[in-house]
Amino acid sequence: MTQISSKLAVARQEISGRIAIAARAAGRAPEAITLIAVSKQQSDDRIADMISTGQLVFGENRVQEAQAHWQDSQDQMPGLKLHLIGPLQTNKALDAVTLFDVIETLDRPKLAAALTRAMDKAGRQIECFVQVNTGEEPQKAGLVPQEVDGFIADVRETYGIEPKGLMCIPPVGEEPAMHFALLRKIARRNGIAKLSMGMSHDFETAIAFGATHVRVGTALFGPRG
Repeated sequence: MTQISSKLAVARQEISGRIAIAARAAGRAPEAITLIAVSKQQSDDRIADMISTGQLVFGENRVQEAQAHWQDSQDQMPGLKLHLIGPLQTNKALDAVTLFDVIETLDRPKLAAALTRAMDKAGRQIECFVQVNTGEEPQKAGLVPQEVDGFIADVRETYGIEPKGLMCIPPVGEEPAMHFALLRKIARRNGIAKLSMGMSHDFETAIAFGATHVRVGTALFGPRG
C-alpha cells in the first residue's frame, strides 16, 4: 500500500468510525448508512488508492467526468456502485443511465421522461432519488418542498418511476438539522425510505435525522487542488 493510500485508509476508517458512533447514538445500525465517497475532481490515481481501502461506492457530479473515471473499470470491479449527485441535463440521460447505478438529482418532469426513455433503451433500471431544494435557493437545483408531493405522484403515475430516495443540500451558513428534518418528513409522507443528506461537515447530524446515505469528499480525500 502506498503512502497516499495508507492516509486514505486512515481517513476512511475514521469516517466509518464516526458514522458508526452517530448511528448507534440515534439507535440505528451502522450498516444501515452507506458512505458515498465523492470523487469529483479527483485524479484516477487517488480514486484507485481509495478503492484499495475497500471503498466501492462513489459519487460524481458530472456525467462526462464520471465517464473518464469509470467507463472502463465497472466490469472489473464487482460491487462498485456509482451515484450521480450533480444536476443532469436531459441530453445526457442515456449516458447517465448506462454508467450510474443511482441518480440522486431527479427534479423535473422533462428529466423523468428522458430517464424513462433512456432506461427502456438501455434495458436497465436504475434507482432514482428526487432532489429537494429545502432552502428554496434560486441558484440551486431541486424542487422546492411544496412541489415535491405532487411531483412524486406524477413520476409514479405518468412515467412509471418509483423514487427510492430523496436528496438535499442545505444552504451554506444555515443550521442543517431543520433541512434534514424537513426532508425526512417529506419522505415519510410519501413512503420513501432512503435519504441522501449530509456531507463532510454535517453527516453526523444527518444520520441523527435518518440519513441512509452520506456524501463525503473532503473529509476522505483531503482538500482538492
